Amino acid sequence: MTKTILEIKDLKVNYGNIEALKGVNLTVSEGEIVCLIGANGAGKSTLLKSIVGLVPLKNGGIIYNGETIAGSIQRNGNESKSKKIQISTDKIISRGISMAPEGRGIFAQMTVLENLEMGAFLLRNRGEINKRIEEKYQMFPILKDRRKQLAGSLSGGEQQMLSIARALMSSPRLLLLDEPALGLAPIIIQNIFQTISSISRDENVTIFLVEQNAKMALGISNKGYVLETGNIVLEDKSRNLLENPKVKAAYLGE
Repeated sequence: MTKTILEIKDLKVNYGNIEALKGVNLTVSEGEIVCLIGANGAGKSTLLKSIVGLVPLKNGGIIYNGETIAGSIQRNGNESKSKKIQISTDKIISRGISMAPEGRGIFAQMTVLENLEMGAFLLRNRGEINKRIEEKYQMFPILKDRRKQLAGSLSGGEQQMLSIARALMSSPRLLLLDEPALGLAPIIIQNIFQTISSISRDENVTIFLVEQNAKMALGISNKGYVLETGNIVLEDKSRNLLENPKVKAAYLGE
């Protein structure tokens, strides 16, 4: 039986009086690529930020690898004696979750090498850090060529590669990707998605992918969810969503 590595239960998040997420439920199984598609403002990035502890929950819970990392847990099964949990972002990363954020989130005034080192900030073993850096250079050879270059001077595609490589420096079990295709040329998007597939396959990393490019996201994923104005409105195997008339009309331009 496939193990559930991430479970989102009745997740609600507010920004002031605005309901960004209105009771989201979803699961990600180990070894899968799961995608979340939806229009701008649907709440996709908010969901990822909540998983890594960057936005507080109003209600619901987030369970990673069997442990509640955000939300409430009941004491002795008594709902009136529940305990509020919110594990800090650094501890969430140390447990095996990492994220490449929307807009890449690189440190523009630092070199490529320094950005990769920042991805390993929880490590103290210099030999292990160097080993992981060399592994990322093998995965993205252009980054080795650019290692002394300021990250802000890279092309958009190179910055996205750096963002993903930096997220992988912590050797996560679960990688969160927020709009990796944003602002990139079609040929670069194709290369990025091929890389995402190979990371899942060759690095044994489970991937939760948030993406507006529905066709590409559904094309490489096992399962997909559709988020509209803070609600999950569709859930199915990705190949079925590709053929769903509503998805075709709303997200595939068909």
